[in-house]
Amino acid sequence: MRSKPQADPPEQRQIKLACKGVWKLFGPDARRFLEQHDYRPSAAQIAEAGLIGAVQDVTFEIADGEIFIIMGLSGSGKSTLVRCMSRLIEPTAGEALFDGQDLIKTPEKELIELRRHKMGMVFQHFALLPHLNVLQNVAFPLEIQGVDRRTREQRAREVIELVGLGGREQYYPRELSGGQQQRVGIARSLSVEPDVWFLDEPFSALDPLIRREMQDEFLRLQNLLRKTIVFITHDFDEAIRLADRIAIMKDGIIEQIGTPEQVVTAPATDYVKEFTKEVPRQKVLSVRSIMSDGSALAAASGEPVSSSARIETVAARVFDQETPVPVADASGKTVGVLTRDAVIEVLVRRPQT
Repeated sequence: MRSKPQADPPEQRQIKLACKGVWKLFGPDARRFLEQHDYRPSAAQIAEAGLIGAVQDVTFEIADGEIFIIMGLSGSGKSTLVRCMSRLIEPTAGEALFDGQDLIKTPEKELIELRRHKMGMVFQHFALLPHLNVLQNVAFPLEIQGVDRRTREQRAREVIELVGLGGREQYYPRELSGGQQQRVGIARSLSVEPDVWFLDEPFSALDPLIRREMQDEFLRLQNLLRKTIVFITHDFDEAIRLADRIAIMKDGIIEQIGTPEQVVTAPATDYVKEFTKEVPRQKVLSVRSIMSDGSALAAASGEPVSSSARIETVAARVFDQETPVPVADASGKTVGVLTRDAVIEVLVRRPQT
């Protein structure tokens, strides 16, 4: 199984994207309504005014190179929030910061250039141009930028090779499978070498096997490119595999932001608890969360497992030997042991009700 790329924790990296008090209300005189209520209206006041609170007072920061996943049920505001972050939708109020620059205050012409040169976007529907072949589709954003044909096709060939479609440059979208079409969409978004990558349920239209392959491909690309990624999904298994942190939304409000382990083991609200209660704990719990301290080290044997590894990835190893397994941190220092009983406790424990 392909592992997530390892990097410094988000709190130790430079902030790439941020939202500060972002609102998006749909309906008449929404901005005036927020001003009249000091930017703190209740849900009842929003409804009474005939407005829809698609995004409500959202604040968070995303670190450079972080995979930040936004989750929620249909209608929770996920896609609206991401479009506010890139200003594809005009926020009603707040700040949407890109490298410290407030996109909401950025002139339209400059904003278009930022999107063309520094943002990549991939959506659920591939939106490939049917009359263009793979090479032309991938090179299209560079053509819009005015890049000469030789340079843009060279760059397009590079990213086509990167996503594993070398040799299919002359194919048309109708000649490709769904997974291959998605790879073309990814290659097209990467052709401009973006600083930030926005992905809105990019794999949800794919069948499970291809979806898994595309997740592996996504992790491989992130290992190579280290992009800052905002990724929308409704699939918790997908989020667990990919996320550094997860934001869970409900009715336009961020209920909780945390690592997959944090939102499953320490839900901040009843909604998050309900949202995550069926998630298998072995998929999210790390070895460090259940290991014993170094006092039991004398009984351990064999090669150490990583303290950051998920329980599901090391369970078989633990069951295959009689003695506890040593645990090492990122520097290789032994920091504890993992016992069979501790793993069994995770595997048989029922979700909280």
